Amino acid sequence: MAILSKEEAKKIIDKVLAFSKADEISASLSGNRTGNIRYARNSVSTSGETNDLSLSVTAVFGKKSGTATINEFDDASLEKTVRRAEEIAKLAPDNPEYVPMLGAQQYVSSNAFADSTAGIDPEYRAKAAFGSIEPCSKKNLTAAGYMEDRSGFMALGNNKGLFAYNKATSVNFSVTVRTADGTGSGFVLRDYNDASKLNTSTATEIAMQKALASVNAKALEPGKYTVILEPTAANDLIMNMMRSMDGRSADEGRSFLGKKGGQTRLGEKLLDERVTIYSDPTNAEVPGSPFFVDGRPQEKVVWFEKGVVKNMSNSRFWAEKKGVKAIPPPEGFVFEGGNESLADLIKGTEKGILVTRFWYIRSVDPQTLLYTGLTRDGTFYIENGQIKYPVKNFRFNESPVIMLNNVEAIGKPVRTNGSLIPPLKIRDFTFTSLSDAV
Repeated sequence: MAILSKEEAKKIIDKVLAFSKADEISASLSGNRTGNIRYARNSVSTSGETNDLSLSVTAVFGKKSGTATINEFDDASLEKTVRRAEEIAKLAPDNPEYVPMLGAQQYVSSNAFADSTAGIDPEYRAKAAFGSIEPCSKKNLTAAGYMEDRSGFMALGNNKGLFAYNKATSVNFSVTVRTADGTGSGFVLRDYNDASKLNTSTATEIAMQKALASVNAKALEPGKYTVILEPTAANDLIMNMMRSMDGRSADEGRSFLGKKGGQTRLGEKLLDERVTIYSDPTNAEVPGSPFFVDGRPQEKVVWFEKGVVKNMSNSRFWAEKKGVKAIPPPEGFVFEGGNESLADLIKGTEKGILVTRFWYIRSVDPQTLLYTGLTRDGTFYIENGQIKYPVKNFRFNESPVIMLNNVEAIGKPVRTNGSLIPPLKIRDFTFTSLSDAV
């Protein structure tokens, strides 16, 4: 029962709306079937599957709102939940930033559901884990990995005529491979909507190669280096920038998009002219939901075009106050790139450092987006277009804004954590100290 059809979901929501005596009433109905398998030291440690179906009801009187949730769906329980939401709303203080609910909306079509993923069962998960564990065992390597598959739906409705429905699937796989002596480590991450694209054996082979190649790492002096960031590493920093596109934070001078005097950097060239980033729920490789959690339609939004800040996200309240469009924040994004592979970027590098991924990233200064963190799971020195030897991990202090002004080359985007991210060649990346982490 975790995945209801559009018709089944609407029937429940319509009942909720009919029970209400509030000025405004909305219902959010969601269900998920989630499965997982985890292994460490080449042995499965946990696995399981859960099914969840939940309804959230929000009632509004004037500017007072109250919310109640339930996972029972008989008529008496639905009506009881509506009454509870109304009771809470009447007791609540006025919300000065409340905006009336949306009416009927038009949504784009998004193909984020794959039968291959929805059909994953315990046998599939066991085979996926075995496909990662077996090659490691044969080479005296140790694997620790996790795979999670999810299929579900979300439906929204209110008494203003809005109704939205979407279903989606996803499968996420990651594995860390260590050498027997613990001095070499490799990591790989894969995620798809369509599980038929996932091959855990092939993915693990990459982590194995890195683990074997990263043994006996040499120490390099900290400083500014040309780096090649694999898509996973690039995304670790760029994702933080894309989460900071809020217009209110910029207007109030609390983000990297703000300026003194209440001005923002909207329309300014902030990044290298080769940087164009957009989100699009209809993208075939990284499809997203056609609607935001409050019912606003999701559509293609260009955030940076040739380095220029083109759009910022805004809540409906702030957008109304500023007289701008209420664009939801990006849930996944596409960083446009070229046709060069990671190997091509390495071949074109005279001296530099290859970074697999970053770890334990923390904010230093939100107004400049300065972050600190560590490299890990495979960091290598490049010379004359070849990987020469592994190097000890570094701590870095860097901002994605500065990083994306120091671009030397952009490779072909690949899917990483729900976004399309290219490998990047960056000059003057700041490493501040060495780390003993593997």
